[in-house]
Amino acid sequence: MDEIKILLEQILNTQFIQAVISNPRLKEGVLKIKVRPVQMKDQLFYQLESFTKTQAFHENLKKQETIEKLLKYMGEFRQLQIATEQENYTVLVSKKGKVTIQKKKNKDGKKATEMTHNRTKKYILQEGMQVPFLQDLGVMTSEGKIVRSRFDKFRQINRFLEFIEDILPKLEKGRELTILDFGCGKSYLTFAVYYYLHELKNYDIKVNGLDLKKEVIEHCNELAEKYGYKKLSFLVGDIADYEGVSQVDMVVTLHACNTATDYALAKAIGWNAQVILSVPCCQHELNGQIYAEELEPLMEYGLLKERFAALVTDGLRAKYLEASGYETQVLEFIDMEHTPKNILLRAVKAGKKNKQAEADIETCTKFLHAHPTLGKLLEEGEN
Repeated sequence: MDEIKILLEQILNTQFIQAVISNPRLKEGVLKIKVRPVQMKDQLFYQLESFTKTQAFHENLKKQETIEKLLKYMGEFRQLQIATEQENYTVLVSKKGKVTIQKKKNKDGKKATEMTHNRTKKYILQEGMQVPFLQDLGVMTSEGKIVRSRFDKFRQINRFLEFIEDILPKLEKGRELTILDFGCGKSYLTFAVYYYLHELKNYDIKVNGLDLKKEVIEHCNELAEKYGYKKLSFLVGDIADYEGVSQVDMVVTLHACNTATDYALAKAIGWNAQVILSVPCCQHELNGQIYAEELEPLMEYGLLKERFAALVTDGLRAKYLEASGYETQVLEFIDMEHTPKNILLRAVKAGKKNKQAEADIETCTKFLHAHPTLGKLLEEGEN
């Protein structure tokens, strides 16, 4: 690995753009790693984003720490792609450990990213594009400029569309797709989904947003009519009671409070939805249930118990989705430096029920004396 170490020593500087490690020797654990430079407090760091089948992890490292970590990964992977301002490199490692390095000029000669957390980024919805719903929702001016005080919302919308972009191959073209957004609120993301899939990607979709606030729903319907979005409509209603469709292709549920998320997930599973995107909120239910003698020394701190209960709630939701035949990822919705971290559950229908996930659920719920609403709803659906 000496050749790779020398190369990394040379290219990890201010002209480095990005690197991607791929093609793992084992199809478990970390499957891909992305590296990019970030400037923090006048110091150059390298952000490593590693991906497993279900999770993404981030860490910011100094140069030597980055080199050590990448060398370790290269013992487990076959390929490393590197882009700098001047050259692009392809590093291949054979089964016997032979290293081949290929180099060619970067014809563009342009830097793909700035080295700051506030760097100019290629968003799906670009600043300068005149997007009507972003203007009416106060995120964008009539000239296509992002309102600075709403930039976090702009980033959030684009980040959410990136989650959808990743699963586009799972959405069938050639027929009308039905998408439901439970608890749509002011519907920033509902409009974004419709605009992205219908206007930009030419999918034939019908989107329904559901919320309890009558005034908000009326306003959203007025906007949809104004834009000519004929297959986007908004309804006043409760998630638990909604029976407006028999089949759904994608279910979105963002910040549905407490067990409302469970009702939305149960509905989605019952409809055999191909894709589920859920950002849970206010996970209070298990805080009053969980008890394990071994954890009591920690659970006597109310704040810790509250956070632990929230993580357990979302962890079990992910397992219930897996048990129901979904490949499920637990992802970070928004970057920490701009807003509090949110968990997003992204589930894609994979096939048969997962017996191991069922066993894991039974073990965890028994240990914690937990009885989640989602589990009860799924049991009722089977009976």
